[in-house]
Amino acid sequence: MAAGATYTPIATTTLNSNSTSVTFSSISSSYTDLVLVMSFKTTTNASQPYIQFNSDTGTSTTNYSTTSLRGNGTSASSGRHTNNFGWYPMPGPGIGTAGNFNIWTVNIMNYYNNTTFKTGTSRFTNSSSYSAGNSHLWRSTATISTITITYETSNDLQSGSMFTLYGIAAA
Repeated sequence: MAAGATYTPIATTTLNSNSTSVTFSSISSSYTDLVLVMSFKTTTNASQPYIQFNSDTGTSTTNYSTTSLRGNGTSASSGRHTNNFGWYPMPGPGIGTAGNFNIWTVNIMNYYNNTTFKTGTSRFTNSSSYSAGNSHLWRSTATISTITITYETSNDLQSGSMFTLYGIAAA
C-alpha cells in the first residue's frame, strides 16, 4: 500500500438471510489497492469460503494460489492451494467453529494494473484460536472489476455476516 494511504468505503453487504456468495461489482479504477474485510459465520466447520475475480469462476479454474502459515498458540503448520479456483483464508483444514464469527481481511495490491499478475495478502482469525497469514496469487493481468466471495457449501454464509470493500488512495 502507498505511504499515507487512506481507506475509502466502496460498498458494504450485510446478509439478511443465509447465502452461498457475496459479489462486489463495477469496482472503480480510482484507487491503488483494495482491502476486503469480512466478518462471517457459517453452519459447518469443514469447509471455507474463497475469493474469485471477474468472470474467472468455476471449479475448473486453476489460476489461483494461496500459501498459508497458521497457528493456534500450541502448534504451527502451513498449507497451500496451488492451481485452485480461488483465494482461501486457511488452505488445508476447515475454518473453525460453526456458528461463530470468523474475521478475514484481504489486501489486494495493484488491482487495476493490466500488465502484471494480481497479488494479495490476508489475515484470518477464527473463534477456535486459529490465526493464519496468507500470500495469494491470481495468474491474470486483467483489471479487477468484480470480486465474489463464495462458500464451498451451499447457503453456508449465515445471516448477520458482513462484508466491506475499501479502496486505498494515495494521500
